[in-house]
Amino acid sequence: MTSVPTVTLNNGEKIPQLGFGVFQVPDEETTAAVASALEAGYRSIDTAAIYGNESGVGKALSVAGVPREDLFITTKLWNADQGYDATLKAFDASLAKLGLEYIDLYLIHWPTPARDLYRDSWRAIEKLVADGRVRTPGVSNFQPAHLRRLVDGASLLPAVNQIELHPGLQQTELRAVHAELGIVTEAWSPLAQGAVLGDDAITTVARRHDKSPAQVVLRWHLQLGNVVIPKSVTPARIRENLDVFDFTLSDDEMAAIATLDRSLRTGPDPDTFN
Repeated sequence: MTSVPTVTLNNGEKIPQLGFGVFQVPDEETTAAVASALEAGYRSIDTAAIYGNESGVGKALSVAGVPREDLFITTKLWNADQGYDATLKAFDASLAKLGLEYIDLYLIHWPTPARDLYRDSWRAIEKLVADGRVRTPGVSNFQPAHLRRLVDGASLLPAVNQIELHPGLQQTELRAVHAELGIVTEAWSPLAQGAVLGDDAITTVARRHDKSPAQVVLRWHLQLGNVVIPKSVTPARIRENLDVFDFTLSDDEMAAIATLDRSLRTGPDPDTFN
């Protein structure tokens, strides 16, 4: 079983640097996929209310036999549930579906600036942290302006911002803001849904290291310091995505991948998505 390194967050908690995502995995398939991931050695599982598979995750956790203190479970508040009271209610629903007593990382899924409720939701999350029901507060898809507005007057800083990030969308400015504020960058769609895996800069490196293009991209993330959450329902691919700790990309290889940035989004624009 692979041992995954951890990243220390701004509240002292530790998050595994490589986790397992379940975006777009149907609930009825999620239990088996998460079970495969836990068996392979993943200990960080990332879900969200809108994914509709928190129950499937919870079933896998309940039978896995992994001590709760060894797990790092993330879920997210959906846009329609933003606001102080609505956030508390939505959190209770997620916790019940997961069958847990606390969540390791609870994220505001999108800033939805037109709703202008994310600061109210953040106050609710601060209460959940104070009550011991959330270990670590964070956000997802927040742009620099959203982050600065959120932290102004807040009692707690987000520990994580989970954003779309891959070689085609490297988010250099946003990662610099994270570094300034002490926020860890977590990458969703880390492989750009496969859109970057055929790029020559990546396939050349993959041949050199006798690794797959996906493994090279995941290694690139890790060496940047990102936390990364690839997803798959195929046991062999689940294991392959974890097999990225036995090689290192050179400075020249990292620089070659850096040239692939082309503002390629596979998901919505956080400034306009509501």
